[in-house]
Amino acid sequence: MSRRVVITGIGAVTPIGNNVDEFWANAKNGKLGIDFIKSIDTDNLDVKIAGEVKDLKVEDYLDKKEMRRLDKFTQYALIASDEAVKNSKLNLDEIDKSRFGVMVGSGIGGFHTHEYEFSNLFNKGPKRISPMYIPMTIINAAAANIAIKYDAKATCTSAVTACATGTNNIGDAFRYIKHGYADVMISGGCESSITPIAIAGFNNMRALNSNNIPQKASTPFDKDRCGFVMGEGAGILVMESLGHALNRNADIICEIVGYGSTCDAYHITSPDPKGESASKAMEDAIKEANIEPRQVSYINAHGTSTPYNDLFETRAIKKVFKDDAKNIPISSTKSMTGHLLGAAGAVESIACIKSLEEGYIHPTIGYSESEEELDLDYVPNVGKKSDLKYALNNSLGFGGHNACLLFKRWE
Repeated sequence: MSRRVVITGIGAVTPIGNNVDEFWANAKNGKLGIDFIKSIDTDNLDVKIAGEVKDLKVEDYLDKKEMRRLDKFTQYALIASDEAVKNSKLNLDEIDKSRFGVMVGSGIGGFHTHEYEFSNLFNKGPKRISPMYIPMTIINAAAANIAIKYDAKATCTSAVTACATGTNNIGDAFRYIKHGYADVMISGGCESSITPIAIAGFNNMRALNSNNIPQKASTPFDKDRCGFVMGEGAGILVMESLGHALNRNADIICEIVGYGSTCDAYHITSPDPKGESASKAMEDAIKEANIEPRQVSYINAHGTSTPYNDLFETRAIKKVFKDDAKNIPISSTKSMTGHLLGAAGAVESIACIKSLEEGYIHPTIGYSESEEELDLDYVPNVGKKSDLKYALNNSLGFGGHNACLLFKRWE
């Protein structure tokens, strides 16, 4: 069985907007969501900036009991899911719950709860550890709580592939529907790890930008890029088989037509310099859609602002698209949001979906100067209108995980 898969609902919590409309309006305008960290004390940290979620009133979505029992990464997932389900106009009383599933992951999970409970352990002893510690921190908590809320009784899983997590979960959900195992899936990624230990850990491995100048911190594909910026949030999609969506007269936003997933098998943190497996993920997504590479009209790059990622991803793109690579606009959402880790690919999928829907490509902000191999169209600083039909979303995670999704404008 092979079925077409469409997207009927989207929801987002991001550093540049706490819903899809706000996120997309600010992305189009190149709004910077990176600033000095306000949620934790940074006096002892070298890195003092991040892409934090701002002005989100969690109590508008969750009651006080839920808030106490859920780590922030799960809270963000539930809030984005609420928007996506409402956006889809699913009648939850009418769908077959045994064919309604969830695939939502996180790269790191409940770091806020980990740090709080570790402090309790060392300072107060093991008897003071919360009985909710384990269910708050496990990575599948987000998917499980979504499934419980909506009574989704088909598969409920959480792919964990570092920075490719959101993209892999959406891709796996796509395949699950395509091959007939479910009719409706909630999928995506979530993350909230702006904590002292996470920032110190990433910084000590020299992955983070530490100049503490928000406007010059996340500058993908720029000559002076020198590390990524931590971000947080969630991106959630409601996906359905085309038949299921048409039967209920759903408003279809977009179609997902291809998915590629590979591993560099090269290094735990560095991408393969040749970009061979990353290019294979793109090629597989394009092949599954049964189109030619030149038909791709936009690429949302992984674009982390690290020296290796941006260079090696550019090489991979050139390997796939050859002479056409210079004709395809490429932009990085991370230039505005920072790197949302396990949520990045899901939020960036929403950027692709909105780009196709509106015929508009958001910019890569903070870009000032290219270098020899970084010579593609990175849509520097100012977005642009474009007639788009196919959009490719790349995610490249620690461990060599490569994931690529291909979206098609709904016609």
